[in-house]
Amino acid sequence: MTEPLVDPDVPGGLRAFIAGLPKAELHVHHVGSASPRIVAELAARHRDSRVPTDPEALAGYFTFTDFAHFIDVYLSVVDLIRTPEDVRLLTYEVARDMARQKVRYAELTITPFSSTRRGIDAAAFMDAIEDARKAAEAEFGTVLRWCFDIPGEAGLEAAEETARLATDDRLRPEGLVSFGLGGPEIGVARPQFKPYFDRAVAAGLRSVPHAGETTGPGTVWDALTYLRADRIGHGTSAARDPELLAHLADRGVALEVCPTSNIATRAVPDLAEHPIRAFAEAGVLVTVNSDDPPMFGTDLNNEYAVAARLLDLDERGVARLAKNAVEASFLDPAGRARVHEEIDTYTASWLAAR
Repeated sequence: MTEPLVDPDVPGGLRAFIAGLPKAELHVHHVGSASPRIVAELAARHRDSRVPTDPEALAGYFTFTDFAHFIDVYLSVVDLIRTPEDVRLLTYEVARDMARQKVRYAELTITPFSSTRRGIDAAAFMDAIEDARKAAEAEFGTVLRWCFDIPGEAGLEAAEETARLATDDRLRPEGLVSFGLGGPEIGVARPQFKPYFDRAVAAGLRSVPHAGETTGPGTVWDALTYLRADRIGHGTSAARDPELLAHLADRGVALEVCPTSNIATRAVPDLAEHPIRAFAEAGVLVTVNSDDPPMFGTDLNNEYAVAARLLDLDERGVARLAKNAVEASFLDPAGRARVHEEIDTYTASWLAAR
């Protein structure tokens, strides 16, 4: 994309600190992370698509009127992923873009149902993402793990297929760590997905559903009660329920906050009304993420700048925010310790040089 939808007034020194800061990202979508260059390349491969083949034209195409329009456009990009080669290209290039932002670890949300229902063989799909994951770690040093999510709008057929792919030992990829639920929330009740989350959790996966992005706090409660959520994707409306905020804080349930996404999809009217400060003041573990960055004209560095402005953070505060994501991640203890140390070393060196 071009310029960020949200361009916070943050000092250049703090922006430079953020750019070099080792980071983890917990809420970022596979297809939604495709850069304009990759989207245009895929559109050129599949010319029956309505997606523009000119990267410059994508700026207008990725301007959303509301959340429903965003989903419609998102699914048109999903339709460009039609072969294992498309899957591998996308995954590897997403990792390359992450590495440029000093992302050391990312949990990438993938919707395998969207690919298998379009005819991509499930085993070939798994091989493609795993090949890209291993290559990215070897070449860029960025560690990727997967969250398989149910596209809620596709109903229980999608839930069954996603649960099968996530729990079948013959198909389940080595990098899979969690199980999620995405797509529209309105009209897509969380409790109906309980049996599928129960299967995933029994298979050792963590629960990370979207909830409370475009609906009220009740959806977050449902995600906690029925889906056994370890983290909550967005959780924007939780700020309207003090009891819920206290519960999240007491139980250590992190929120995956995506400020620019919330503005772009009209889930939040403007930054002045964004609840991230309310979350932090309530003691909730806040992590900052980019969601679908090229579609929203942002990246993870910009999201940290947005958060720094909203929370009045200096370098030490931004470093603590980065450590929140590591702490809330499903990275193994040795990996968490390594990234924590990288953050501490970088921050100490930066402050000593000021």
